[in-house]
Amino acid sequence: MKLTKLEHAALILELSGKKLYIDPGSFTTALTGTAGAVAVVITHEHADHWTPEQLGRIVEMNSDLCIFAPAGVARAIAAFNADLEVTTVQAGDVIEVAPFTLRFFGATHAIIHESIPVIDNVGVLVNDEFYYAGDAFTFPEGVTVGTLAVPAAAPWMKISEAMDYVLAVQPKRSFTTHEMLLSRAGKDLSNARIQGVTEQGGGEFFALEPGDSLDL
Repeated sequence: MKLTKLEHAALILELSGKKLYIDPGSFTTALTGTAGAVAVVITHEHADHWTPEQLGRIVEMNSDLCIFAPAGVARAIAAFNADLEVTTVQAGDVIEVAPFTLRFFGATHAIIHESIPVIDNVGVLVNDEFYYAGDAFTFPEGVTVGTLAVPAAAPWMKISEAMDYVLAVQPKRSFTTHEMLLSRAGKDLSNARIQGVTEQGGGEFFALEPGDSLDL
């Protein structure tokens, strides 16, 4: 399975000529070459994780596309295009979309501030190998994580929390995501911190930049 990191939180997984998109949002360059997509997973409704325009670029090229998202996202998509069918997912759901097996974890977005409502958020485990929790530090109970996408910076987190998360999950491989709010110096610092704790747990860190790929 091939993983390609795009800007911010957007990712592509490819296997047997099929693509799975995760969180194509507003901080990601307009998507192109989306033919071959069988599914999109959207972890939550914030614009940096999905926009109607980005989703539309995938739908346009893939008429049989499956869309998986928590209830809050499903409502937002219905407001944009009531004809789009969205499968609402929650923790415990397991869904097969060949060649991908998707397992979902978690329920809510991490708290940003008491004045900001908490919204739906799900994490996804793909083919029992790759795990991404969206905007949360949801621990995937009962799972040995091969590759973990680790948030580098956000209004809802600090780097020590991301480090503790990596130490708890102990992935075999990790890379940072969700870093468009950072300068180059900030990215380098976050990478160094996540690399340190990944290696402490016996794993390997990959400093992926947008457009870089990793064979899982």
